[in-house]
Parts: sequence; structure tokens; C-alpha cells
Amino acid sequence: MSLLETDVPVRNVITTAPEKAKALENDVRAKILDMLADQEMTISEIHEELKRRGEEKVETTVRHHVNVLKDAGLVEIARLEDASGGTLKYYKSNTRVFAYDLPEGSDEELTGAQETAREGVVSLVEQLYREHGEAIEGVAREMKPCEYCETQHYEEFIVRELLNRALTEISEDETFDELVANVE
Repeated sequence: MSLLETDVPVRNVITTAPEKAKALENDVRAKILDMLADQEMTISEIHEELKRRGEEKVETTVRHHVNVLKDAGLVEIARLEDASGGTLKYYKSNTRVFAYDLPEGSDEELTGAQETAREGVVSLVEQLYREHGEAIEGVAREMKPCEYCETQHYEEFIVRELLNRALTEISEDETFDELVANVE
């Protein structure tokens, strides 16, 4: 006899490689990504900003965290400068982490917006497959299985990745801000 039986729908999808997820398992690294999303910084500058944010870490630990992020492909060297007999490295994040939850009760308030988004995404996915279906399916055939997953959703991943990249581009080239400003 079952004490509880309920249908549990998928509400969240995380699309990241395991090595990137592992790099983000430490909250100091998430703070570093946040700092480096808006400006390039040296290890010393990151160390000082972390200290200002209440994280007391020695510079070697900060360097380790930056290297983990760099090895995971989340941070890059943005600039090198000559500095008193050595080279000063400036790091910048190529990844933005949104570590938010929507406020309680906002689901009801956003129902109409979600339906509008759903309709637009349905139309967009149809258009993507009409115009680029062969390319999407070709890339899906080349993908390697996830070591954790038995069921593979390659095409869904590719479409999510395309949508994510498009949203990132319009955010970074300020199209998003312009769109919002023109509506207001």
C-alpha cells in the first residue's frame, strides 16, 4: 500500500557539463564568476574583492579557485601585462551564473508571461527544425552519451543550447536592454 503517490513533473533542466557543474560546487567560485562577469581582474584584485565580500582566503587559494574555473572553461585570461620582471594576468568570466529563485507566489503572477513565452518557443522550435533540422539532427548523431544518463535527449539539449546562446548574445550586445527600454 502506497502512502503517497503523485505525478512529479520536470520543472527545471540544468544544461551543463559535469566538469562545469563540479567547478561551481564551491560558492567562492560562484562569487569569483560574478566578479569577473563585469570586469577583468588579477588574482590580487580578486583576493581583495573576496575579502571585501567577507571571504578570507589566501591568494594561493584564490589562484586555485581561478584555475579550477579556467580549467572548466568558465574563465579566460583576458589580458597580459608586463609587471616588474613578471607577467600580470587579468582574468575575465565568459560565463554568467544566475543563482536566483523566483519569489514565492510569482508563478501565478507570471502565468500569462509563461504562456506567451511557450507559444513563442513552440513557433521558434518549429522554425528551427524547418530551416536547420538536418544540422541539428547531424550534430545530435555526433554527440557522446552522458556518463550519468541512460536516456539521451541530444536534440532537446541542442535546441536549449541554441536558445541559451541566443539569449546570451542579445544580453551581451545590449539588444535585451534596448528591447525592454523600447517597450516601456
